[in-house]
Amino acid sequence: MMTLVSTFLSFLAGGLPKILSIFQDRQDKKHELALVSAQKERELALAERGFIAQARVEEIKLEQIQTQTAAEERQALYQHDVEIGKGASQWMINLRASVRPVVTYIFVLELVALNIAGVWYAYTTGIPFAIAMENVFSDDEMLILSSIIAFWFGTQAFQKKG
Repeated sequence: MMTLVSTFLSFLAGGLPKILSIFQDRQDKKHELALVSAQKERELALAERGFIAQARVEEIKLEQIQTQTAAEERQALYQHDVEIGKGASQWMINLRASVRPVVTYIFVLELVALNIAGVWYAYTTGIPFAIAMENVFSDDEMLILSSIIAFWFGTQAFQKKG
């Protein structure tokens, strides 16, 4: 009988370190969770005390730096354009300055020509006027035309503002 009891106790004693390590692992994990929870609470308390405001101040400073950098870059580009034009003939300077307006004029004239041709086609083929107008003056065309007008008048407004 004693052999059986000693064997059983030896068996349990052999597994005792493993059982103790399981309990120790549970305690360690519980302790780690408590530390993480405490850190989270500390971070939330710090955020409530104003560190969020400090982070926002830093974001605003960064935005100001980016805006200033963009303005300096734009100024450098304008200066570069002026430098390129130095020594060029007046004809070349005028040609460079007229590229965007000429492209705009060509595009608007093309729209007018296509609209006249569309209306003429509708008239000669007997399409009702209301249907012809819906097809000739489409929403896409008006969107493109309004973008062109907004670009040019917006550019003038910003040039007067600055």
